[in-house]
Amino acid sequence: MAVIVAASGTPGALAAKAATATIPIVFAVAVDPIKEGFVGSLSHPGGNLTGVTNLNVEIGPKRLELMHTVVPAAMRFGVLVDPTGADLANTFVRGVQTAAEKLGLQIHVLNASSERDFNSAFDALAQLHADALIIGPSAFFGARSEQLAALALRHAVPSIFQYGAFARAGGLLSYGTDETEFYHLVGLYTGRILKGEKPGDLPVQQSAKIELIINLKTAKALGIAIPLSLLGRADEVIE
Repeated sequence: MAVIVAASGTPGALAAKAATATIPIVFAVAVDPIKEGFVGSLSHPGGNLTGVTNLNVEIGPKRLELMHTVVPAAMRFGVLVDPTGADLANTFVRGVQTAAEKLGLQIHVLNASSERDFNSAFDALAQLHADALIIGPSAFFGARSEQLAALALRHAVPSIFQYGAFARAGGLLSYGTDETEFYHLVGLYTGRILKGEKPGDLPVQQSAKIELIINLKTAKALGIAIPLSLLGRADEVIE
């Protein structure tokens, strides 16, 4: 039996869904799988798709709060999103905007859908006098975590992203779904289908474990003092 593992986000899952209505598909996405038409029900998918979702869109406001805690004087925040995933980007921005209004902060949305857009986005941050940057969920961004971390460090912009690779490569903070757990769940479902279970009988799962990684070396380079209370909550501190 063949199984298609669409673990690269929404675009890959949509492409797999369009390609076949019979081969089992296991997706890994941050979007609402019902809204995107992947399944008719979370508990009883019913078709040839099932998979795992994460909270990387929902915790966007928390990323803003974390950055505000780390840089309390910051008032203007850039929010970098990938416009090719409009629903994902718009949902993320709405959540961050609501949180910003409650905290009395300003956000400025920046778009990037290719690598050449990154330099323009960081130049715009400087022109806007933005104090910090929040990077939105995107498979395209995720594959370029190290590049984004290098740009953030070069431009001396305190930044937060969902992927641990971002913080490990020099980004200030990462806060998002634990990738090990996320893809482990994908692997478990793939194995169960290969053993004969039907994807339509396997409820869509949500990976709920969130990890916080702090790069203290970057904090020192930026002249930022990370609160001890936050360091105590971190799953990993890079020194």
